[in-house]
Amino acid sequence: MKPSRYFSLLILTTFLMGVAFPVGKIGLDYAPPFFLMGIRYVLAGGLLALIVRNRPQPRGRQWLQAAAIGVLQSAGVMGCVYYSMRWITSGESSIIAATNPLLVIILGSLLTGTVYRARVWAGVAVGFVGVFLTFGSHMELNPGTFICFLGAVSFASATLLVKKWGHSFDMMVLTAYQMLAGGIALFLLSALSEHPRFEFTATSVAVTLCLVVLCSIVQFSVWYYLLQQGDPGKTSSFLFLMPLFGVLSSWLLLGEQVQWYVGFGGALICAGVFLVNWQGKGRGRLNARMAALPKSEA
Repeated sequence: MKPSRYFSLLILTTFLMGVAFPVGKIGLDYAPPFFLMGIRYVLAGGLLALIVRNRPQPRGRQWLQAAAIGVLQSAGVMGCVYYSMRWITSGESSIIAATNPLLVIILGSLLTGTVYRARVWAGVAVGFVGVFLTFGSHMELNPGTFICFLGAVSFASATLLVKKWGHSFDMMVLTAYQMLAGGIALFLLSALSEHPRFEFTATSVAVTLCLVVLCSIVQFSVWYYLLQQGDPGKTSSFLFLMPLFGVLSSWLLLGEQVQWYVGFGGALICAGVFLVNWQGKGRGRLNARMAALPKSEA
């Protein structure tokens, strides 16, 4: 893939990740959070399932695996993130969600015994200093902060499950069914905890279409395409762009003010995520040589 095409698609998918936060917050004026996200993922998952119906489908317990990933990733992550916007801004929620790669390192070390380099742990430390500066330094912790962090933990857990089970799936098929499962779980949660409603207006329909088509189907399709075409580690290192686009689009669409501590803390989180994912040229050559060795030698 040409570098210009690669970077253009990276900008597109991370922009769609970030802009989903303020667009979704606009949608909360017309539907409660769990119901709105249920609509988003049932429609997106259903449409994508039709598109990939001729690809290899899940078998046996793969259906349960896809459902578990969907409950954590689509329902757990976005349910918590959008519910948290009752207390915090969409820009702040995008920054918290961007701690996912940092939490993957911590959970991966604790649960799977993975050993990480010192540079990776330095990135984790820098990232969480950014979290403290963003929220703890001005002493305005509230339920939304903790709910959004719960969503970030759910995101990290789903990422570890995808790394464990994903090799046996067609990734586009997994994306479709995990969104569908997550949407169904969100509908059930909405029925138990909300008064489901949806106000049909031009704005609410436009918001829903944007979330379904652009921020779900297009964003996930481009993201998985990039992961398949390029180096996953290099591609993932650009996730630091998501909170940048989230904060900027929240400022443009919602007029949310960006305080200095939010901007500075977000910059540290971005730096931490970059350190976690970045590989130097020497490390990249070593990985290439190790990948080329027979399994017994590696």
